[in-house]
Amino acid sequence: QVQVVDSGGGLVQPGGSLRLSCATSGLIFHLTTMGWYRQAPGKQRELVASVTHDNSVTYADSVKGRFTVSRDRIKETVQLQMNNLKPEDTAVYYCYARSVFDTEYWGQGTQVTVSS
Repeated sequence: QVQVVDSGGGLVQPGGSLRLSCATSGLIFHLTTMGWYRQAPGKQRELVASVTHDNSVTYADSVKGRFTVSRDRIKETVQLQMNNLKPEDTAVYYCYARSVFDTEYWGQGTQVTVSS
């Protein structure tokens, strides 16, 4: 059974940092694309960052230079380091995994709130 569990959200002031983490099990992790989406109130879910099995990364233009996605093959986890956070980064962040069979799995979501 596949499990994807995300964590690490919270309340932070503008300019601050947070690190999200996603733990997985039941996947062929080294062949799985991992990433993060977010959804703000009243908006569609959008891709934040993704990393393929061979470490090719993609970022949304709005987070380039501020966010860094990384994966740990041994621990089968993926992290999202978020620096210089802005109020417009406020959203629920979801970890996702796309398996080698193109099946997608989602975490339960973790709230990130950027506010003074």
